[in-house]
Amino acid sequence: MTRVLVLNGPNLNLLGTREPEIYGSTTLAEIEEGLRNRGRELGLEVETFQSNHEGVLIDRLHQRDFDWAIVNAGGLTHTSVALRDALLGIARPFVEVHLSDPSRREPFRNVNYLHDIAAEQVVGRGAAGYTMALELIARRAGGPRQDGHDRAESGRND
Repeated sequence: MTRVLVLNGPNLNLLGTREPEIYGSTTLAEIEEGLRNRGRELGLEVETFQSNHEGVLIDRLHQRDFDWAIVNAGGLTHTSVALRDALLGIARPFVEVHLSDPSRREPFRNVNYLHDIAAEQVVGRGAAGYTMALELIARRAGGPRQDGHDRAESGRND
């Protein structure tokens, strides 16, 4: 069975109450429960993990007890070379998820240390983006990792 780690970074524990006009009203616990349920339907084992501390997230990745990851690094997306290096170092494919579309927000959010090493990206789809990421993994699990990444998002043309 393919094991999927869902890794959430700083402030994502506040989902549902933190800026709901940007991030929606769904809580992290609701997202996680939905992913575990959908994972069972897809034949995937889903484990979730959230921390507000960069080093703790890196330590969790270093355990390497998963086949794929879904990563919402939150603000660390724009600042953390160390998290990027950890993701490269563990050699596990991951889907980068963002509830909003960072490229449509403040200019500093256009810096993304993860996008070019992610197998896929899902941005701007709200809480549903996590489920989309899990379904992408289910389709790709067991197959060879492809170079580059696909980007699922709303309203943006690259």
